[in-house]
Amino acid sequence: MNPITRINPTELAPPTGFSHAVTATGGTLVFLAGQTALDGDGKIVGATLPEQFETALANLLAALRAAGGAPASLARVTVYATDVAAYRAHAHELGTIWRRLAGREYPAMAVIGAARLWDEQAMVELDGIAVLD
Repeated sequence: MNPITRINPTELAPPTGFSHAVTATGGTLVFLAGQTALDGDGKIVGATLPEQFETALANLLAALRAAGGAPASLARVTVYATDVAAYRAHAHELGTIWRRLAGREYPAMAVIGAARLWDEQAMVELDGIAVLD
């Protein structure tokens, strides 16, 4: 049984690409470090925000799988973007990437604007919290 329940109250605007609240009971917490579009050699790959988002999400999910989890285990994801306007402009494409890699179960999410990320060429970074059965 999945220890995560996603809650989207009808009095709030319908969520698109996130859940308003997530509860977790029992299970093991997994704290996922920020992931950017680093390849296996430690170099940023992808010239566009969607390309970098795809790699960063794949890296986050790889860390989650290594911890014994799956995309449905995600309770919270924070996205740090160096250009929030570009993130909004690519929202549909980013949602398509999310659904292809992580499915249609959305965690509680936030997008935070950042002047720059640890890896100077990175446009986006994702971190998260997951709950395992």
